[in-house]
Amino acid sequence: MTKETRNVLVTGANRGIGRAISESFAKEGYSIIGTSTTAEGAKRIMSTLGNISSKVVGLQLDFSNPESIEVFINKLVDEQKRVDILVNNAGITRDNLTLRMSKKEWLDVIDINLNSVFHITKTCLKGMIKNRWGRIINISSVIGSVGNSGQSNYAASKSGVDGFSRALAQEMGSRNITVNSVAPGFIETDMTQKLVDSQKKAILKMIPLQRLGTSSEVSEVVKFLASDVASYITGEIIHVNGGMFMK
Repeated sequence: MTKETRNVLVTGANRGIGRAISESFAKEGYSIIGTSTTAEGAKRIMSTLGNISSKVVGLQLDFSNPESIEVFINKLVDEQKRVDILVNNAGITRDNLTLRMSKKEWLDVIDINLNSVFHITKTCLKGMIKNRWGRIINISSVIGSVGNSGQSNYAASKSGVDGFSRALAQEMGSRNITVNSVAPGFIETDMTQKLVDSQKKAILKMIPLQRLGTSSEVSEVVKFLASDVASYITGEIIHVNGGMFMK
């Protein structure tokens, strides 16, 4: 099985890191299945990546509904679009101090950032086990390792993703399926562009390289983990954060 015959499912592929990951794979000849929570986002995936590759499909997916995830994956199988490489990238933030955080703010983040990773991964595993080959790359965050005031829900969800990756890697090793996490630090995206100068200066003080990372610096690590040369790497948390967290 060559990369030209492998299908990559990237969740949250319509913008930011997810779009960069999808573009990186598309340029290498992989077939891309990109998802967005909105129909507009799915169309944007097609228009953005369509100029790079003809092997791109943009689809809408409701991550908050486990049943819809199963229907979605089963539909892909019926259309002979098996998932060889799964990149769990979709995520949200609902920042607030813990004492002020509502139950909904907590559960929304846990449902999308952690529970949906379990649901979509479990469904994709069936095909990978059958083929005895698979790559699962979960996008976590440096916040899952260092924490951050006002983001207890986000930190818990991303730390959970890392733990899930390690446990699943042990379960799937004998099936020739690798599972790893990529934990970005502060990356130049639509979200960081909204920060005021004082916020950016405070962030840069925490980063030894004294700059924000780029989406392509994250996507290249993801692409490496999906490749054959990374076939002996599993259960790892790869930090891409400019030295903000050193383990």
